[in-house]
Amino acid sequence: MSVMNGDGAPHRAEEQNGGGDPEHSDEGNEQEVIVIQDTGFTVKIQAPGTEPFDLQVSPQEMVQEIHQVLMDREDTCHRTCFSLQLEGNVLDNFAELKSIEGLQEGSLLKVVEEPYTVREARIHVRHIRDLLKSLDPSDSYNGVDCNSLSFLSVFTEGDLGENGKRKKKGSELEQIDCTPPEHILPGSKDRPLVPLQPQNKDWKPLQCLKILTMSGWNPPPGNRKMHGDLMYLYMVTVEERHVSITASTRGFYLNQSTTYTFNPKPANPSFLSHSLVELLSQISPAFKKNFSTIQKKRVQRHPFERIATPFQVYSWTAPQVDHAMDCVRAEDAYTSRLGYEEHIPGQTRDWNEELQTTRELPRKNLPERLLRERAIFKVHSDFAAAATRGSMAVIDGNVMAINPGEETRMQMFIWNNIFFSLGFDVRDHYLELGGDSAAHAAPTNDLNGVRAYGAVDVDGLYTLGTVVVDYRGYRITAQSIIPGILEREQEQSVIYGSIDFGKTVVSHPKYLELLEKTSRPLKVQRHPVLDDKSEAVELCSSVECKGIIGNDGRHYILDLLRTFPPDLNFLPVEGEELPEESRRQGFPRQHRHRLACLRQELIEAFVEHRYLLFMKMAALQLMQQKANKESKATAALTENGGPQAATLENKGEGGDATATTNGSAPPSPMATENGACESPESSEADLKSREVVQNACKAVGSISNTSFDIRFNPDIFSPGVRFPEGSSEDIQKQKQLLKDAAAFLVSCQIPSLVKDCLDHNALPMDGATLTEALHQRGINVRYLGTVLDFISKTPARTQLDHIYRIGIYELITRSAKHFFKTYLQGVELSGLSAAVSHFLNCFLSSFTDAVAHLPADELVSKRKNRRRRNRVPGGGGGDNTAWASLTPTELWRSIVSEASSYYHFTLHCETVDQAVEKYGLQKTTLLREISIKAGIQILIKDYNFDSRHKPAFTEEDILNIFPVVKHVNPKASDAFHFFQSGQAKVQQGFLKEGCELINEALNLFNNVYGAMHVELCACLRLLARLNYIMGDYSEALSNQQKAVLMSERVLGIEHPNTIQEYMHLALYCFANGQLSTALKLLYRARYLMLQVCGEDHPEMALLDSNIGLVLHGVMEFDLSLRFLENALAINSKYHGARSLKVALSHHLVARVYESKAEFRSALQHEKEGYTIYKNQVGEAHEKTRESSEYLKYLTQQAVALQRTMNEIYKNGSSASIMPLKFTAPTMASVLEQLNIINGIIFIPLSQKDLENLKAEVQRRQQLQEAMKSEEQQEEESPLELEHKLTAEQERQSAPTGAEVLEQQASA
Repeated sequence: MSVMNGDGAPHRAEEQNGGGDPEHSDEGNEQEVIVIQDTGFTVKIQAPGTEPFDLQVSPQEMVQEIHQVLMDREDTCHRTCFSLQLEGNVLDNFAELKSIEGLQEGSLLKVVEEPYTVREARIHVRHIRDLLKSLDPSDSYNGVDCNSLSFLSVFTEGDLGENGKRKKKGSELEQIDCTPPEHILPGSKDRPLVPLQPQNKDWKPLQCLKILTMSGWNPPPGNRKMHGDLMYLYMVTVEERHVSITASTRGFYLNQSTTYTFNPKPANPSFLSHSLVELLSQISPAFKKNFSTIQKKRVQRHPFERIATPFQVYSWTAPQVDHAMDCVRAEDAYTSRLGYEEHIPGQTRDWNEELQTTRELPRKNLPERLLRERAIFKVHSDFAAAATRGSMAVIDGNVMAINPGEETRMQMFIWNNIFFSLGFDVRDHYLELGGDSAAHAAPTNDLNGVRAYGAVDVDGLYTLGTVVVDYRGYRITAQSIIPGILEREQEQSVIYGSIDFGKTVVSHPKYLELLEKTSRPLKVQRHPVLDDKSEAVELCSSVECKGIIGNDGRHYILDLLRTFPPDLNFLPVEGEELPEESRRQGFPRQHRHRLACLRQELIEAFVEHRYLLFMKMAALQLMQQKANKESKATAALTENGGPQAATLENKGEGGDATATTNGSAPPSPMATENGACESPESSEADLKSREVVQNACKAVGSISNTSFDIRFNPDIFSPGVRFPEGSSEDIQKQKQLLKDAAAFLVSCQIPSLVKDCLDHNALPMDGATLTEALHQRGINVRYLGTVLDFISKTPARTQLDHIYRIGIYELITRSAKHFFKTYLQGVELSGLSAAVSHFLNCFLSSFTDAVAHLPADELVSKRKNRRRRNRVPGGGGGDNTAWASLTPTELWRSIVSEASSYYHFTLHCETVDQAVEKYGLQKTTLLREISIKAGIQILIKDYNFDSRHKPAFTEEDILNIFPVVKHVNPKASDAFHFFQSGQAKVQQGFLKEGCELINEALNLFNNVYGAMHVELCACLRLLARLNYIMGDYSEALSNQQKAVLMSERVLGIEHPNTIQEYMHLALYCFANGQLSTALKLLYRARYLMLQVCGEDHPEMALLDSNIGLVLHGVMEFDLSLRFLENALAINSKYHGARSLKVALSHHLVARVYESKAEFRSALQHEKEGYTIYKNQVGEAHEKTRESSEYLKYLTQQAVALQRTMNEIYKNGSSASIMPLKFTAPTMASVLEQLNIINGIIFIPLSQKDLENLKAEVQRRQQLQEAMKSEEQQEEESPLELEHKLTAEQERQSAPTGAEVLEQQASA
């Protein structure tokens, strides 16, 4: 649904996500960039009781969207049951505006009230309740209906955009109070939790009604139904008036019923009104006043604060919220809307059908692709929400199992057309693979497989909708249901793959044909295996992957847990030895289960690495040949005997006629025909080059001899899988590849991650961002211990302190989570809050004697044993108080042993305080990490972890347990390509073109994802940065404000990305002259960063430099120095004392000392900076010259000051004092420094420079183009090949000349 701004103003279009169907393009130019522009027009709307108003609409919108606008506008929001009429004709809700005859610029649409039905009456009551609750954050705290928190408006005091001009006055300097709270200052050890959620004054609830519920007299008896009664409501107004209301077909009126007597006759007066709001406004003055106040505030809020997010975001902290009566919530809870959504015709949704039909939509041109991607995304987010709701219902025991006779661990469930199973090894299915541990790992592996096949997106090959949910210690897999699968036995339906891990195997030509298409992108090799009759069967996936044709005739694949090859570092195989690099690090290691796979990112990186190797080897050999040849042959030969590098099709080999480099263009079929000339020498050269390619192929382990092509056989080392005799050579090759890949992870990927951290290209701030950094490089989290060991052996160990510390946090909290999972499974529902608080006390509290308070049973019953055998998975059973005997010592012992056995890392600590002491941790961070990982929501208050006399947590502090959900994230491919080409343009210095492309990407993302999504966030951030660089400060501010709001809503209020968005916004606020707002935002960012990772982090230096500069600008010199000197210390630690960043830090500190007239200190710092510049960039560099000028100036000032002082001493009060020049910095100079530290550098260029630059960039582009076309022909002489390789290396090392050097300090 598109989101409209309530006031129907022209700028509605930007929030309105491109409106209805994105079919706005001429089919003619599909291949070109289709700019989706709405040529909008204006219509007049006349609603009962209001003045006609103008509304801008686009021809692609549906009539329904005008309905939504009216239901959102302040003056018409209380209407839900109406039709729109044009000259007396009712418009069809689902018609596009362009298809309506006579609708044009200036047409008048009338809003006509329609009679109610029961459904319409319910929708009306629901809508009114939503309007009453529109400012109430409780849905965000409870994590329902895709609501989430946002606090930006508390710091900007409302919307920045509208009144961006409000604080431009010079008088602003006087009123700023710049002193931050004590806990934000550098060096403070206090980490209070309460400021995490500042008080939003809009949330003080305005009461419009005391109670609004369904009456107990529902449903109306037959005789009243025939009078048009639909349902009865019961209300208590703020003035304590109790009223009964009838909803009838004509509207709402007061009846004469009371709580105990039924009298449906209309009261006198009955106040019959078409809308409930009109009725209540007549009988309750307080309602009238407060309702209009709430609607005014609601419409003023930024739309991004109200739009639903695509996937639910949960908050790990919440205040104590009063629980109020709410008829809609109560009704929802009881009918549980069992997948029966009010607004969808025809009861439950057939998820499988929806997921698969959206995939089948056409995708020939851009509008079709957008429509398809939008549909896929929408269904996925709905499915994820339904699956999450169902999983919670299953564990809470609200769903009946389909096999109720079996024990609880074996039960399976169906709810809302979704199939649920628990992550236990039920039928010893995973016995050989590691039992329950394997059963717990399989669902996430399977999900990764579904993600990979979904991304390849082959027509005709279908996967199941899959969501993995961790809730209350259980892992639930939710899947859509293949039509017909429940009616037949699995053995009959599987026509491809194996149901018993490779003992019996079947194959099917159609599946082979479909999977063959995925073979190259996923690097899966087609291979034969032996079935139970020892006959060879061809497969193009792992044996567990099953193919089933559903009753709908679609080809489904499921059980994709082995899509990617095994990780030999964690899979000891007898008789196989790993390469030296792995053995040195102590691999192979025993793992919990045998399902450890390499990540897709690793496979990609490995293949790319091998490709470079391949090219290097080929080039080397060719150069040697050339050297030999040149001594005896003429130059003429080198022209035609090119090496056809990767394409010689030796058709006799394996019939593999189309092999090319993985991911490069297909070879030109001409290569072999015209490459060979008549002359005998040339064919000799041809043979030679063939040999070269063959040698190179062999060396890098390519599966084809004539071209570079690496694929993996996922069944190698699978227990129970046997291969035919004939393929033994191939199998050896594959085994070697797997060993090489495992060694590549340890010897290349881990060091490159650590190097990226040293160079600050990777800047993780918390567990989630660290995990992301590992995953991007294909490193699984089980290597965390190895990474930490590697860091501790790195020479520049102190420059990696922050990474090491985050790694330790992650290690401890993950080990604790593993323990917590099994701990929770033994707790029954009534003891949950006591058990969780006891666990947290054992984990974090210094109180050594953490005794669990068994829930003083609120309802003590003498006859304890009459409980029948409890059948709920989450209900427990047996002795449920085992958890209470846990002690802190025992828990920490478990954590240390888990870290050692799972991560192979030795933690040197026995209590939480030792851990904090030894590794420099902070308990708030541990609390945040464990809460997020385990789905715990705690009361927001300041906890005293360090008390030795009482535990930190009581059971009242545990508010909720949330699910942790993993699902597929469908991508908007076209939008992403636009975004990437936009980035590329910006890097080449074409800012305007880049800006246009990114705007276009934003449009397309909006079309696919709706208004809220992580990728839109990245888009907006980049756009804001471009606006800023191009001098459009207010536009930058508006875009960055959206980016911050979106990041808070989609990622969380204290996610590292959100912190960075706050920093960018502060810069743009400062540039717009909103100094106090800029400071508030920076302080907020610093507070969040302290909570998330503490003060000792390189990013903190950037933040403190920003704060120090702004404070310097508002003449708070002493405060400014505290921040700048802290930044200097952190920069020196993480960048080394001789880095240019440190020189800049010295300069900033010197400037503040100069402003304070403490010239000696200023000189000292500037000298330090000067020395660094001189050593690093030389005397002649402009930075060194600037620094030496500044030193001269400081020396003059210092001398002048000294003279004056001497004068005073000598002559006493009669001294003639020279006035001293004290410089308060200008805003422009502060802004200039802010730009520099934030990595935004403006280079003043003359027109001539610009022309030269453009020409240079174009020349480079042509070069690249030429190189690309050469690659496609793949027919260069050895000389050209060598050139190409050197050019390629130069291109990678040389920065592109650009108008703007945008070193994303933060990206």
